[in-house]
Amino acid sequence: MTHSPLPAVPWQLTGNHWLALPCIHPADGAIHAVSLLHRGARAAVELAGAATFVDGGGDALLRPVIEIDGVAHDLARGTMAWELAAQWLPAFTCAFGDVVVRGTVFAPYGRDVDVAGAVYVIAVENRGKAARRITVRMTGRLGHRQLRVRTARPAEDAARVSRSANDLVLLEGSAQPGLIALAVGADGESQVDVRDTGFSIERALEVPAGGSSQAAFYLAAGPERDGAEATAAVLRRRGWRALLAGTRDALQQLEQSTGSDAVDRLINRNLLFAYFYGVARAIDDAHYYLVRTRAPWHSGGVTVRDWDALMWTLPAVQLADTGLARELLLRMCELHAYAPGQGVHYFDGTMFEPGFALEGVAAYPIAVDRYIRDSGDGAIVDEPAVGDALYLAGDDIRDRRDRRVPLYSTDVTPSGAPAAQPFTLHANAAVANALDVLRRTLDEESAREVEDPTAVRAAIRRHFAPERDPKGLLAAAIDLAGQKTQDDDPSASALWLPLFEAFDRSDSHWRRTVKAIPSDRSILVRQIARLIGPDAQGVLEWLRRAPLHDGVAAELVDEQGLAIANGGDAALSGLLAATAWFAVHALGVKG
Repeated sequence: MTHSPLPAVPWQLTGNHWLALPCIHPADGAIHAVSLLHRGARAAVELAGAATFVDGGGDALLRPVIEIDGVAHDLARGTMAWELAAQWLPAFTCAFGDVVVRGTVFAPYGRDVDVAGAVYVIAVENRGKAARRITVRMTGRLGHRQLRVRTARPAEDAARVSRSANDLVLLEGSAQPGLIALAVGADGESQVDVRDTGFSIERALEVPAGGSSQAAFYLAAGPERDGAEATAAVLRRRGWRALLAGTRDALQQLEQSTGSDAVDRLINRNLLFAYFYGVARAIDDAHYYLVRTRAPWHSGGVTVRDWDALMWTLPAVQLADTGLARELLLRMCELHAYAPGQGVHYFDGTMFEPGFALEGVAAYPIAVDRYIRDSGDGAIVDEPAVGDALYLAGDDIRDRRDRRVPLYSTDVTPSGAPAAQPFTLHANAAVANALDVLRRTLDEESAREVEDPTAVRAAIRRHFAPERDPKGLLAAAIDLAGQKTQDDDPSASALWLPLFEAFDRSDSHWRRTVKAIPSDRSILVRQIARLIGPDAQGVLEWLRRAPLHDGVAAELVDEQGLAIANGGDAALSGLLAATAWFAVHALGVKG
């Protein structure tokens, strides 16, 4: 996978499972793009003001403008101070003389407010001694539409912007049937103007001296215009206050606590990013899907690997929402377990890039076992999709066993890179853990045929540990014919072995091996793995201070933890949140 550069703008972002708003400009609060998942297209569908939206170029899709007593004020000319409510809801404050403007952007989330849409609330406070007539205007342009799996391809039909009978601005393509339609409208009486692909919606407010008032604009999505209009009607009927209150309450239920404010911010910011940008509901079938990330500047796009979904994203979701974790585990078993570990998939399970990773097979039993331990829901193994996944995983693991030695081969590592040697330390440790689970969960006759995991762990010690050097290091990969490599693969690091019960954290071989791993901090997944290692305390302190990519994970960072490339990595954010939580609560690392 290539490493995409970071966007030129330090975007604010938010979203819910339906709709992602990855490009909210910090200078003027303009929304440059909206992204939704479409099952039929096997892609993210993105609507924007201009094709250069990722770097802030061209027109915005939605741009707020404030007019005070007939004088228009561009919000970019003021100094915007941003804050992040509940680690997910971006809000700004700026002032024009004695008028203070506050804006909040949110996508409704929660049991009673789950809607395929977003809300932009503008509140104005008049601190002067005279009444003010204030017009809040939302302008915009539908200048670009594209589909993106990993790279973007523009829509070939023309954009269409029109006004509905309900004073909504409808944004869609001209081809039928379309993939996505948006409806934009205000919360009260408004003036709507549509010209070509541009539009304007304005609300007039009379604000007395010392008083305040608000205007809200609703953005609703649907697979076509009638559905978008119907969703907009629901947003209007429920009202922005109830939607915001319900969203805040629901987000609070997801928050985790460690006793350290700094660690809590790190965990919750990345947990929420993984929760909403690693998991999406398709606009055309309403089902949940796991993806690498919905951020449009990450080269992984909306493809997915079994290992990333089950071992990175799912544990973070499980911390906050076991109900959704159960549904996602079932979805992975239904869509992807027909060919576990076989490579990269489109989010609907279709093969994208073949390449067998043994860890991808082992991920299914391990994920099922972790879910059961955390939730107590042992009945999930009775689900046909889960049962089939476990049996298929057992078959595929058995097919990869060496004829003489209870060790198992792989073609690629979890990152997709070719394995240096066919038998890797990380993969066999994961397999031993998976075999433990299979012996407990398969039927009695099938369980008897499962390899004894004790034998696999003994073979790991016999073949990966140095034969005549009790102070030597564990090999990272071997070929069982004398060839080996010591190079630790960041995606399959020896640092993770205690999680698979292959080595105890106090084991001298393991400790010597992980201490010899290069201290380069540029690959974030290895830094996260160090939270399991002997220097976990120092790594957690480093992560607390690391800027990352606006606080969320990026594949590549510099020595201080500032993102360099492939920022907005939702799956990796899940791994960061879950591992930091585990380090504090299970390993006793002090935050």
